[in-house]
Amino acid sequence: MSFASGVAVGDLKRFSLLSELSEEDREILAEELEGLEVEAGTELYDEGEQGDGLYFVVEGEVRVESTHTGASAVFGPGSSMGAFSLVDSGPRETRAAASQRSRLLVLRRSTFRRFAEVEPRAACRLLEAILRETARLGREVLVGAQADVDPRRGDH
Repeated sequence: MSFASGVAVGDLKRFSLLSELSEEDREILAEELEGLEVEAGTELYDEGEQGDGLYFVVEGEVRVESTHTGASAVFGPGSSMGAFSLVDSGPRETRAAASQRSRLLVLRRSTFRRFAEVEPRAACRLLEAILRETARLGREVLVGAQADVDPRRGDH
């Protein structure tokens, strides 16, 4: 199931969460990333499990879904999921499974903490990127929610 990450450091730039790290920071981080190669249907994590790390999709597709909300999404190459688990070991809100044969990189929380001790500025930049992405998604949800509200009906 695992593979040597074998991803060129320059390729890490395609992940938006890692794009603002310096080349040197990406080199350090690349050495710490765990590579996974999984078959279609392989579960990466399940709702309710303790979060253990951030997943990056190198090749293939991963389907993420919530039984609580019914929401689902497919993540392809260049995508990442599970970022909150770098700082919060609480239960996962979603389930993730490969929808086709996939190659992934995983940044475990323990690895991120070591990285933060060695490269605090780079770790801060990664956390800033996570917050920016979260804020962007939150704005999209709010805009969608506002579009559903008809002020003529008195919806609030």
